[in-house]
Amino acid sequence: MLTSDENEARVVSPETAVQHRRMVEAILFASETPLSEEDIAERVGEGVDVLLHIEALTEAYASAGVNLVFVAGKYMFRTAEDLSFLLRREVDEPRKLSRAAVETMAIIAYHQPVTRAEIEEIRGVSISKGTLDVLMEAGWARMMGRKRTPGRPVTYGTTEDFLVHFGIESIKDLPGVQELKAAGLLDSVDVALDKMGGMPDPAKAVAEAEGQIDLEEAIAQSERAATDETQVLRVNSEEQPDA
Repeated sequence: MLTSDENEARVVSPETAVQHRRMVEAILFASETPLSEEDIAERVGEGVDVLLHIEALTEAYASAGVNLVFVAGKYMFRTAEDLSFLLRREVDEPRKLSRAAVETMAIIAYHQPVTRAEIEEIRGVSISKGTLDVLMEAGWARMMGRKRTPGRPVTYGTTEDFLVHFGIESIKDLPGVQELKAAGLLDSVDVALDKMGGMPDPAKAVAEAEGQIDLEEAIAQSERAATDETQVLRVNSEEQPDA
């Protein structure tokens, strides 16, 4: 069986392959947000082995000042970790999250999908609506859906921006409690996590998310039902004999 490299070598000339790689590189370089393999394929058109060129670019940039990295299921160029100190002044944000917001974000990240009531139960105190608004405005938290429980409360989870900001591929890659302690990053969330009964397994969030109602799907179903009802009424009206 031919490999992707051998397959493209037979289909396109070396000059064309180089041009394809430059196209993929340019698209990734110019994008302000991470791009999936499908996103890139849509822009370069057919006949381009996007994954082959991504792998080649990843290797080519491995020792450069910027690296091609895979985060949140997508690709992007990012400053090499050992050189990040050079840009610290430019990327530091003056606004800091409050202790309540940090604790709430930690609970959402490690306990998602989680409801507001569950967040308050874990923290032991009520949270203001403003705390969740700040996290959603920052692009780190989002409403995921509704739990299939009485009242169908809204659940919250992390966003793609959250994964990109912390350079992780998925919530399964969130650091464990020992890593956080070693990095000195657990001081502001240790109380909240202790109330959880320890650090939960973020991988379980994937399974738990399947047991809730997706907001977008619920809205789509409601709209479809309303359309069907309108069509039935219209048909019934047309079938009514004139008086």
